[in-house]
Amino acid sequence: GFTPGCLQVFNTSKGVLFFLCVASFLQGMTVNGFINTVITSIERRFDLRSYQSGLIASSYDIAACICLTFVSYFGGNGHKPRWLGWGVLVMGLGSLLFALPHFTTGRYEVHSAAEVGVCGENQSLPCAQAPSSLSSYRFVFMLGQFLHGMGATPLYTLGVTYLDENVKTNYSPVYIAVFYTAAILGPAAGYLVGGMFLNIYTEIGREIDITPENTLWVGAWWIGFLGAGAASLLISIPILGYPQRLPGSQRYIVMRVSEAHQLKDGSHKKASDPDFGKTVKDLPRSVLLLLKNPTFIFLCLAGATEATLIAGMSTFGPKFLESQFSLSASEAATFFGYLVVPAGGGGTFLGGFLVNKFKLRCSGIIKLCLLCTVSSLLAIFIFFIHCPNMPMAGVTQMYEGSALPGGHLNLTAACNAECGCLQETYSPVCGSDDIMYYSPCHAGCKRMSENLRNGKKVYRECSCVEKTLLPGPGDAEAGKCTSSCAKRPLLLFFMFVMILFTFLSSIPALTATLRCVPDRQRSFALGIQWIVVRTLGGIPGPIAFGSMIDKSCLLWQDQCGEQGSCYVYQNSAMSRYTLVAGLVYKVLGTTFFIVAYLLYKPPPAESAPGSSDASENGNCDLQEHKPSLPAEEDI
Repeated sequence: GFTPGCLQVFNTSKGVLFFLCVASFLQGMTVNGFINTVITSIERRFDLRSYQSGLIASSYDIAACICLTFVSYFGGNGHKPRWLGWGVLVMGLGSLLFALPHFTTGRYEVHSAAEVGVCGENQSLPCAQAPSSLSSYRFVFMLGQFLHGMGATPLYTLGVTYLDENVKTNYSPVYIAVFYTAAILGPAAGYLVGGMFLNIYTEIGREIDITPENTLWVGAWWIGFLGAGAASLLISIPILGYPQRLPGSQRYIVMRVSEAHQLKDGSHKKASDPDFGKTVKDLPRSVLLLLKNPTFIFLCLAGATEATLIAGMSTFGPKFLESQFSLSASEAATFFGYLVVPAGGGGTFLGGFLVNKFKLRCSGIIKLCLLCTVSSLLAIFIFFIHCPNMPMAGVTQMYEGSALPGGHLNLTAACNAECGCLQETYSPVCGSDDIMYYSPCHAGCKRMSENLRNGKKVYRECSCVEKTLLPGPGDAEAGKCTSSCAKRPLLLFFMFVMILFTFLSSIPALTATLRCVPDRQRSFALGIQWIVVRTLGGIPGPIAFGSMIDKSCLLWQDQCGEQGSCYVYQNSAMSRYTLVAGLVYKVLGTTFFIVAYLLYKPPPAESAPGSSDASENGNCDLQEHKPSLPAEEDI
């Protein structure tokens, strides 16, 4: 009822696009950016294992699956902007809830290396707190992610079809690509901004003597969620104000040419009946129509394989880089952000642009997807290469430099036997001999030097560290040894290519899905596609990748006899597992695209009024300028 004239400027397809882009940016930033950046910090702060944090990541998809059928079916035939607005509102509440545990838990206490550091002090760490009490906060995180999932459901089903209905057919891939590019720049911004926040200590304003390089460091993971939550609440207001149909969209609906897959029994014609899909009665029949459409089914399956990889990689990509190149968590997140921004964003936009530029029909689009999948399949072989682990005394090798007997830790040696070191205090130091040690105590260091080197603490008289030139004990500095891996540029380049081609096929695959089903079923088809993609891809992805990465763990945290999170991974095993998973899913994806292409039956050329040739020769463009179309008078 409230329609001031000054706001009508936004009542256009570009206005909708803008607000939807902001919403999808926020959604991407929170769910795929912040959450993946802070996952290591949350694991550390709340004592979680990788599979538990995988569950937190997956509960977003679980929620989306539960809501998708209803939202895409009823929302698809209802008032779309209203569904969209309420969704964004719920999403904002989820973000605020996700930050809540920071304010309800006690302070994060760190026994810094100064207290527990050097050899010879009496070492004792009280097992004051049972480690499980904090890990039950994962249910709060899961609930927050659940709300994220509920809120984002309308965005990628109803949002896409609302855009698709309100613009000309050949502009539709471009609009959708812009919308999705915003959704991919979101996570990238999340990685970069989240990486910045991780350099601030979680208890803001407290004086503290450890640096972000320390493995006990927990950054301010919660700031981003507060900001994104508030922004989502604000942006939901203008979205709620849009009408069911934008002014002037009627003529695009009339001009549309059907490219739906033709079923043998002709039952696809049922869907174009104007009364179809108004009630719950038609829901089973609607599902059945889609299940009879082989192109649609195989496009869904192909999407699911891609989604598994995207979900697994984006959750554990930073962790992979952190381990391979021996980086700190915030450096790894920033690095990964620099990879994903140009590759993911560029790939998505380029995909929509190619479909529009070459005016591809449905079968051509599927060919394009196939080409992309094969290209990224070839790039994945780069995981044959890995960076060697930085040698770590007692973990990857014995103290004297000989190999460890298969998978057994042996942290005590003659040089640190009388120090009485604790395994609870992991605080790696890098010796002057370029070998890492579990802690200053395990390196046998006697004292801590007053002055810092490159801003890091230096420990002196370490009996386990060999002096390079002079005889006698060497020194060590706090933090991991920096990796001088020569294969780093190669690995990063091929990871870039892989991400680029994986995202390049996303918009074409989506456009093909929209075109191979009848118009009335578009929202619902997207909903069903998302369900398949989530249940087969998004949900198992992070959990499978998480448990596989846990398999390559060399050194688990030991908290008073309970296994905590993983400290050191074995790079060769990690690369191997990633390669196997990637190959399996990419080969499956390629197969599905081939089958979808072979089974697609386009409608005969003369079936559509103003058939395809006419629209290509520009008859439609002439019609637009007539004052009224005959069809509009009938309406």
